[in-house]
This record gives sequence, C-alpha cells and structure tokens, in this order.
Amino acid sequence: MPFSGNRARILIADDHTLVAELCKKMLEPEFQVIGTVCDGRALVQAAEELKPDVVVLDIAMPILNGLDAGKQVKKILPCVKLLYLTMSIDTQLAADAFRCGASGYLLKTCAASELINAVRDVLRGKRYLSPSIAEETSNRLRFESPKVTSEEERLTRRQREVLQLLAEGKAMKEVGNILNLTTRTVAFHKYRIMTVIGAKSNADLVKYAIRNHVSTI
Repeated sequence: MPFSGNRARILIADDHTLVAELCKKMLEPEFQVIGTVCDGRALVQAAEELKPDVVVLDIAMPILNGLDAGKQVKKILPCVKLLYLTMSIDTQLAADAFRCGASGYLLKTCAASELINAVRDVLRGKRYLSPSIAEETSNRLRFESPKVTSEEERLTRRQREVLQLLAEGKAMKEVGNILNLTTRTVAFHKYRIMTVIGAKSNADLVKYAIRNHVSTI
C-alpha cells in the first residue's frame, strides 16, 4: 500500500550514477524522488535542504562514508528513515548500520519489488533487513558486548572525517579545503588519530579505516 497522504519524498545517495538512476527509475512510479547525490558530504547538505522522508544510501561512498553521513543526517532530521542499499553481505556492517540509526539494510542484488517493499516498510515504522543476512545480523545485535561494538567511539566525528579523506589519498591541504580547516589543524587531527589507534604510518591509517568501515579505498 502506498505511503498515506502526499507521496513520500526519497533522496538517493550512491557514487555509482547508474545505480542511482536505476533506483530512481524503480521508485518514481510510487514515490517522489527529490534528488540524487554521489558522496556522503553532499548527502548531508542535500538532506538538510530537501528534508526527505527516506534516504536510500550506500555505505561505501567517497569523502564521507554512508555510516557517518547517515548519523549526521539523523541529527539534522531525527525522523528520517535511512535505508542502506549495498553490495556488502557483511553482517557486522549491517549491525553497525542499525546502530547508526538505519531503518533498513538490503543488498544491491535485490529485485526491484524488494526495494519498493523495503521503502514501504520503513515508512510504516518497521525495520527491513534482507532475508539472506537477517538471522545472523539479529544475533550480533542481541548478543555482542558493548566493548566489541564501541570501536568507532575511539575517534571523534571530525577525526573520522579526516581519517577517511587521508585514507582516500588526499593531501592535508585538500582535506583542509574540504572540511574548511587549516592544514595545521588537519595535521593535529592526524597526530591525534595516530596516537589513539596506535598507528605508526599512513599505511596503518588506511588499514584501520578499511577495517572499521571508515573507508573502503
């Protein structure tokens, strides 16, 4: 059954233009697709401006990953529904997405009907999780200890933003331009990140970023 009242407003975030356009084509007959963006920082800005009901987003996005972007969007729009659409069948990643405020998590291999049903479910206040990973992810959320799930809390939001950009190979000046910080401030954040996570080199930063889903580069 369609969302009651006016058509629900959907914002799509994916760095693959073809995927974004396919999602738009599938959703437009029933929902109002109000925009598409290709990175996490653009998503946060677009969400604040356009105020969607649902954001369909990937996790692996440049500049700001989907998990961190989603958390920022939820702070701006607490009632927005985050529906992650990803290639990853990693149950830990799915569990992380729900801890970050997700309402749904499904795979890009899903049928068009599953995507539409997932949007309908999250609009009704339900959670949606792809059946292929549902049971194991639910178990992770139920039984993991807080110590295991608090890795991201070691770094501040700004440090995670800096870490992702550095892991993507951007120079400190480029990072500063993107985040509106001085190069000296970026250098300080890098020093603090390396101290907190025990990194000795740029390679260690990249490995940590990938391992903890800050970056997929």
